[in-house]
Amino acid sequence: MAKILKPNILFLGIDSLRRDHLSCYGYPRLTSPHIDRLAAEGTLFEDSFSPHIPTPPGYAGMLCGRDVFGTDRVSLREKGPIMDAIPTLPEMLREQGYRSIGVGLDTWLVKGFDEYHGFPGSWGPWEDRPLRKAEELNKVTLPLLDRLAGGEEPWLLFLRHMDPHAPYLPPAPFDGMFYQGDPCAPGNRSMDPVFAFKPFSEFLRSWMPPGITDKEYVIAQYDGEVAYMDACIQQIFERLKALGQWENTLIVITADHGETLYDHGIFFDHHSLYEPTLMVPMIYHWPGHVPAGKRVRGMVQLMDIVPSIFELMGWKAMTKKQQFDGKSVWPLQRGEASESYAELLISECTWMRKHGLRTHEWKFIEALEPDFHGLPKHELYNLISDPGESVNLADVEPAVLNLLRERMLAHIARRTAATGRPDPIERFQLGMGLAIGSVASAKQLQEKK
Repeated sequence: MAKILKPNILFLGIDSLRRDHLSCYGYPRLTSPHIDRLAAEGTLFEDSFSPHIPTPPGYAGMLCGRDVFGTDRVSLREKGPIMDAIPTLPEMLREQGYRSIGVGLDTWLVKGFDEYHGFPGSWGPWEDRPLRKAEELNKVTLPLLDRLAGGEEPWLLFLRHMDPHAPYLPPAPFDGMFYQGDPCAPGNRSMDPVFAFKPFSEFLRSWMPPGITDKEYVIAQYDGEVAYMDACIQQIFERLKALGQWENTLIVITADHGETLYDHGIFFDHHSLYEPTLMVPMIYHWPGHVPAGKRVRGMVQLMDIVPSIFELMGWKAMTKKQQFDGKSVWPLQRGEASESYAELLISECTWMRKHGLRTHEWKFIEALEPDFHGLPKHELYNLISDPGESVNLADVEPAVLNLLRERMLAHIARRTAATGRPDPIERFQLGMGLAIGSVASAKQLQEKK
């Protein structure tokens, strides 16, 4: 019989962090040396995804082990915590004697923590720069960590870092770490389409340099935010070591979703179902328990994290009781399974409603209402020959499109039958023109995320 273990859990659920901008995932800029070191000492999953956009279903999935049908959480506009019938990780851990604290999470996002703590400084215009988001988080977190370490109970500490989320206004030297040019250089027109997109132009102008012309400056600020956050996270790691908690703490690093930056004409935001929005990191570290130096291929997703934690702890009875929608990642890591998923159901309910299907080779996307950016109802991409998703094959490969759509609908039918509830995305009729007009500014829209 497997030994039942109760390690502490430090869970970093970072907002808006796309995995391909971490250097441990191959990004050429050295954005994450401390996370890289942690990943080298633990296990990194190379093909990890947040299949349901935006933030609420992301956090619901990673902290419940269930998909959007299981949590009934699919959009920005749902009010109140995850449905009462669905237990969250802190609630499940409470049964095992854990104390839990969430930092940066609102109670409407995830229920069940014993304590919730906010931190200031996540929002501000260009005039308020820099925003010291991670330092403010650390000011709150480090005393909490000291208190948890001094107690007798095992603990869960969940940190929602906001640094990669707009506005990107990191402090020096990180603001100049990856950019040495002139952000307002005459003749550079790369920001023209950004400011031509009226729904978000006001918000974007509010935190960018007046007169900016170079998109590369903004991307460098995103990377600077990641590097700044990485340095601040190292302070938490060092405090864990100083408190004698390092060896008995499972560390999990992931994100609720990615970020589009300049991709696909969706500027410095995180809606759409393209790869930059879906791709997130997934890293586990626990000395002596998580294999060191492992990099694992094969699609995994956010709802796999909780069952993976439970397998590490040897909690088979708890896993059976909860009947998670996700799967443990460890059979894939051990080579006992060639893949965890052949396909992922994907959905978006941000500024528009879409659903689709992603396989290893193909991605199918279907818009459920007129596209916010004027794109067609159906999109189909070959992810092998066209990893940038630049050539829509919907009209060229109708047989593939129809097959993927049938499989998507079959997946939805299975899940609605299993839960006894309709697809949660059907509750919303957003109509983005109306949604944009119903608020005072795009900044208000962004802050809801």
